[in-house]
Amino acid sequence: MSSAQPVRSWDEPAGIAPRGTLVLLPGRGEHGGVYERFGHRISADGYRVRALGDASSDPEAITETAIKLLRDETLPGPRVLVGSDTGASHAARLAALEPPGLDALILAGLPTRPHSTEVAASDWEDELERRTACPTHRGRLTADADFRRGALAGSSAPESPVLDGISVPVLGLHGAEDTVSPLGEVRHVFRGQPGAELVSLAGTRHDVLNDVTHRTAAATVVLFLERLRLDSGLAPIAVTKDLV
Repeated sequence: MSSAQPVRSWDEPAGIAPRGTLVLLPGRGEHGGVYERFGHRISADGYRVRALGDASSDPEAITETAIKLLRDETLPGPRVLVGSDTGASHAARLAALEPPGLDALILAGLPTRPHSTEVAASDWEDELERRTACPTHRGRLTADADFRRGALAGSSAPESPVLDGISVPVLGLHGAEDTVSPLGEVRHVFRGQPGAELVSLAGTRHDVLNDVTHRTAAATVVLFLERLRLDSGLAPIAVTKDLV
């Protein structure tokens, strides 16, 4: 029997009408609280955020909780599944099952290899270097007693990622300087998915939602959500005009 999973929540400010819900699956070694900064920023724009735990710790329980949240009609739509690192792999597999209530998928730092063989499990400084260049986030992880060090050296997925069978809109966010899951390999995965969008962030490593460009990452997510609210086909809202 699966165990109950804690859910970290961030809601829209008082007096603001909710605009949608994000169900977030963290990656290796992480927990929902690692995404506090992201949760506060997204919820400030009116979107509720529900962050679960590391899917590799109890995949069945994480899946059950995510499906329950996506089907919860008390949570405003559109309802979007967000995954980071192995959470992205888990989210993609779940989205392919077409769970009721799912309107879109966001994949951040999607792993492309079954094992991160170059990451030393015993070297914390090496893990930090590969995860993030953000001094605030590095300090947060170092001081976090609930964060599981060395997890990045573990298995990421039993097989290479594919987006086959996913019918909802997909947004990918990936660090241009990601050495855990190289951008070139991720581009190959997204290339085979019609309509999927992949955004690379300059100077960004593996923890794309919590790196030095976390503001740009959050803004990119909000722009995607606003387009989704208006049109499931993701018609552009802000359009750059030719001045010639």
